[in-house]
Amino acid sequence: MRRVLTTLMILLVVLVAGLSALVLLVNPNDFRAYMVRQVEARSGYELQLDGPLRWHVWPQLSILSGRMTLTAPGAQTPVVKADNMRLDVNLWPLLSHQLHVKQVMLKGAVIQLTPESKPAPQQDAPVVPHENTLPQAEEDRGWSWDIANLQVADSVLVFQHENDDPLTVRDIHLQMEQDDRHQAALEFSGRINRNQRDLSLSLNAKVDARDYPRNLSAVIEKLQWQLRGGDLPTQGIEGEGELQAQWQSAQQRLTLDVMKLRANDSALTGSGSVTFGSLPVWALDLQFDTLNLDKLLPPEPTAADSGSPIQQSQVQNRLPRPVIASGADIPQFNGLRSFTAQVGITAKEVRWRGMQFADVSGQFNNNAGMLTIPTLQGKLGDGQISLPGELDVRTEQSRAVFQPRLDNVEIGSILKAFNYPIALTGSLTMAGDFSGPNIDAENFRRHWQGEAHVDLKNSRMEGLNFQQLIQQAVARSSDVQTQEKYDNATRLDSFSAELSLNDGQMTLSDMQGTSALITLTGEGQMDLVKEQADTHFNIQVLGGWKGEGELVDFLKNTPIPLRVYGQWQSLNYSLQVDQLLRKHLQDEAKRKLNNWADRNKEKQSSKDVKKLLEKM
Repeated sequence: MRRVLTTLMILLVVLVAGLSALVLLVNPNDFRAYMVRQVEARSGYELQLDGPLRWHVWPQLSILSGRMTLTAPGAQTPVVKADNMRLDVNLWPLLSHQLHVKQVMLKGAVIQLTPESKPAPQQDAPVVPHENTLPQAEEDRGWSWDIANLQVADSVLVFQHENDDPLTVRDIHLQMEQDDRHQAALEFSGRINRNQRDLSLSLNAKVDARDYPRNLSAVIEKLQWQLRGGDLPTQGIEGEGELQAQWQSAQQRLTLDVMKLRANDSALTGSGSVTFGSLPVWALDLQFDTLNLDKLLPPEPTAADSGSPIQQSQVQNRLPRPVIASGADIPQFNGLRSFTAQVGITAKEVRWRGMQFADVSGQFNNNAGMLTIPTLQGKLGDGQISLPGELDVRTEQSRAVFQPRLDNVEIGSILKAFNYPIALTGSLTMAGDFSGPNIDAENFRRHWQGEAHVDLKNSRMEGLNFQQLIQQAVARSSDVQTQEKYDNATRLDSFSAELSLNDGQMTLSDMQGTSALITLTGEGQMDLVKEQADTHFNIQVLGGWKGEGELVDFLKNTPIPLRVYGQWQSLNYSLQVDQLLRKHLQDEAKRKLNNWADRNKEKQSSKDVKKLLEKM
């Protein structure tokens, strides 16, 4: 055992002595000019190293440098700037004064992919044909500078495309290992902070660079992200996924395939591509198993939020969202001007504003600010809903036009979703045409216009029973008997109306409703902003009367005026039953007097009665 330890100590001493001799005999600064020449010869980039190079022995034999920059030919700013660089090298080639770099490590680097860091073409440089049919030389393939291993830590990436705003990725950690076939394994993590939003991103990928820079493909695995802040949902958005990506340099196209992504509890698969240029062109085909917009979009504040004391307290307890100063005056959808796109989606389930949709499909086509939606449809409960339309944001004044079609959709779920405090249920069928300056619920309340035909089946309006109001008023003013128990709601088997909307004022005309107990006609107005109503009905109560008689027959066949008005949550009503009954008694008295006069024409009293009736 003693001999073994002695042998190991001797080997350790020899190794330390050899490394010490190597450090003394080989000056790393002898490789400075060689490295600069190799970088320029292989890539055309200029490498600049500030300060002397020095050895670092443990735990890896390395060459350390001070500040370094890497600049493209003719570029205004360097592509890479780093506080220091470490080159891990092989030991044995150094004995013959050769430099074999195993890994390049950059710390505190700033990587700038901006128009200022791009190579500037020389004025006398030959123009490359758009379609080059010549075979590709082997030396033109692969990386511009072959590096087996690359490590980047605590660094920053600044990316800017043409005139777009720059995008900064911070806290970058990158580890890449490449084999001799230019296939690499890559690990990346970073953080993007922009517009008061913070995105943390990490991924593992397998990269195929055999045809780089013409083509670059990657299989991205273990993609994870977390997005918080700004106007996002309080819990933020986090997810994971995997996909395949390919970059084609000649076409400036990024293709995405075999996408499997999750964001909160929403999951999608699909494929797509984006072709970069002065106006990027997107093409996406997405399929969702579940799309929960309630956990991806922030809740929209509406006027109804302050309607009740409970809602007021909820609003007061809600933290205000930060305002992004640079985009405060920019209309919401102006970003559509900066690209064109064709997007097709299908979804098994979609949840939005508490409504559960099924079998949703849609097609969205954007042409630099002209968004057309030829198809957007799905199932809502037992009904169908279709919402084709368009949004034009090409000018300063945007305009949206939609043609909603609803078939047998529960109206109560829609009223609840958009915070309308109207206790109404029933199966709604509607065909309409509406337009307005912008797409959001509050804008619809205040600034939209349009018309629609409305049909409602098996409706129930809570809080007011029209039959009860009329029959109890009649019972108080006459000896007519009515039923004793009433449901606190008005039920109609069918209801129809013509609807028009103008800047928050909704007009209902030609209202007609029927049930086994009542029929009604009417018209009215509703103020969507102040949440007030003023409606006038003529109602015939067909059932619920006890006994028979002329007065009951009269009431069954006579429309009775009813006005319902006031705040939606505390409606008032006005009935004129006394006047109606008084008029009925007067008419009945006139009829009987007229009949008596007709039977007694010869008498003077009959003539007097006739004269009296003419004056009445």
